[in-house]
Amino acid sequence: MSSSDQSLGDERSRLWRPTLGAWPDEGGAGTRFRVWAPEARSVEVVHLPSQGGESIIALERSDDGTFGGRVEAAVVGDRYLYRLDAKGTYPDPASRFQPEGVHGPSTIVDPAGYRWSDQGWRGVNREALVIHEIHVGTFSPEGTFAGLTDRLPWLVELGVTALELMPVADFAGSRSWGYDGVDLFAPSRSYGTPDDLRRLVDQAHRVGLAVILDVVYNHFGPVGNYAPAFSPNYLSTTHRSVWAACVNLDGERSAWVREFFIENALHWVHEYHVDGLRLDATHELHDDSARHFLAELTSRVRASAPDRELVLIAEDDRNLAKMVQPESVGGWGLDGVWADDFHHQIRRFLAGDHEGYYRDYSGSIPDLVETLNQGWYYHGQPSIHQGIGRGTDPRGLAPRSFVFCLQNHDQIGNRAFGDRLSLSVDLAAYRAATALLLTAPAIPLLFMGQEWAATTPFLYFTDHEEDLGKLVTQGRRQEFRHFQEFVDPEARERIPDPQAASTFAASRLDWSEPERAPHAATLNLYRALLALRRRDPALCSNQRDDVQAIALDDASLLLLRRSSRDGATLLIVVRLRGAGAVRLENAPALGLPSWWDRLELVLTTEDPSFAVDPLPVEIDRSQGVPLIRFRRAGAVVLRIQPPRGNV
Repeated sequence: MSSSDQSLGDERSRLWRPTLGAWPDEGGAGTRFRVWAPEARSVEVVHLPSQGGESIIALERSDDGTFGGRVEAAVVGDRYLYRLDAKGTYPDPASRFQPEGVHGPSTIVDPAGYRWSDQGWRGVNREALVIHEIHVGTFSPEGTFAGLTDRLPWLVELGVTALELMPVADFAGSRSWGYDGVDLFAPSRSYGTPDDLRRLVDQAHRVGLAVILDVVYNHFGPVGNYAPAFSPNYLSTTHRSVWAACVNLDGERSAWVREFFIENALHWVHEYHVDGLRLDATHELHDDSARHFLAELTSRVRASAPDRELVLIAEDDRNLAKMVQPESVGGWGLDGVWADDFHHQIRRFLAGDHEGYYRDYSGSIPDLVETLNQGWYYHGQPSIHQGIGRGTDPRGLAPRSFVFCLQNHDQIGNRAFGDRLSLSVDLAAYRAATALLLTAPAIPLLFMGQEWAATTPFLYFTDHEEDLGKLVTQGRRQEFRHFQEFVDPEARERIPDPQAASTFAASRLDWSEPERAPHAATLNLYRALLALRRRDPALCSNQRDDVQAIALDDASLLLLRRSSRDGATLLIVVRLRGAGAVRLENAPALGLPSWWDRLELVLTTEDPSFAVDPLPVEIDRSQGVPLIRFRRAGAVVLRIQPPRGNV
């Protein structure tokens, strides 16, 4: 890299100017501090130099409730605390690093000190997104940012285009899913240093991978949250979430609270060059303001980096179309939303789950087809589980507005034993469902290890102090008391203890699995389907008119994908259960007379490369319209070439 290229990368880093936290002056001579503490009479910096000693410097109050100032002697690597009203000392709510944990002092970090090499990177086109969800602590044997960085080439070979990191903001203890973070600007010291995370993002960009970060703005974790010490207004007095007090987005002094979280989003985008955010449980962001927090956040993030392909995705169970509609028509402007109806229909059909929220789903082929065609199934109908009408009309939304999955951290980890779909159904059905996911028009999301049908569970794990830990263990087991399998208290005692180190260790991926059968064959299928998705124009279309799902019988469906670019059409015939024959004349909506003369086989999930015990699918053309005979669950991908002269 030339010196001019390096200077461009450095300049890009310098474009970001935070308003909260500690940021060193250029050249390292002194550090500026700013914190919001509107109720405090005085705020002082307790400066802890690396070479030892301590000094206390008073900050100047501003009319907006912030305290700020410059400390000449404070340099990168030094630690500090804030002292409020000459009494308690606390870490910075906008700390960039907590090397001694969430209760210890904050560290001065220089984000411009990292030498980026991604100055030519603009991101991944949203229509090309294939997301791989990763928990840093259990993905690699090392459980670190560096361990993940070492495996980036493997992920490129798999064919995904974006990593989605489960939350990395620092949390109490040494192991967590990340949804109990309290130092929202500080990467967890359990995973490495801030520069280790920057290096991960930088290297991902060098090999063509985007990085999406999961962030939690609906609540703070239960231990180590010192934000309320600076102002009780961080928390709402009128709303509560299912976990704890909500953040205050619409009450007294909420403007500064909103700014705190928006600045957090901007900090990840600019100080770490992440390509997007997955916003956790946005249905718990309670905001009665005229302009919803999500609309403001989306607008601010986009405006801050107009030359980049940033992606903002929400996890939300309400099926609200306005989430992905532009603000000009009353929407909130997000790019996508997790659409779990697809997962629930598939799981109900394949594994038979029927308790909890699965009560709302039949899992029938017609209902699965409706979900594929609409993006979600519930668009206003009453939900048995929720006891209210759920959802809005998704018509008019682009297919890539929806994120589909067969598995994610919630759908595995919220099961009592953290068991994966591939352990609940036979591999033939798993391959068929995989083919449907990876050829569907929605953005596909994979959960780490899914691509080789990993046998390792993903369990719920924590590392709280003893008293809270006991409550968490009891609460975890009590969650399942309404499920028939766990009505007996003794049965609930078999649920792994979240606090046990062995629970965390059991959740770590086994990287020897993809080298042996049957996992290697499953991995081959994922790689082949992702390569097809990447190169075939019919799978690249984001136009709703170019896709249609059709029920064929009570176990089979047809997914029709067209390309307006070259006129080619793909037919994905999926049988999700048992043997059976499917005649494609049962799909009159194809509207393609004599198309079978131009039919060619692209892929079948019973290919010996994908199945260690293949039962070949037979395609009988003797009677004109093809008859496809499945000997068990499976999928076939067929291409109809356009007539000559029409290309």
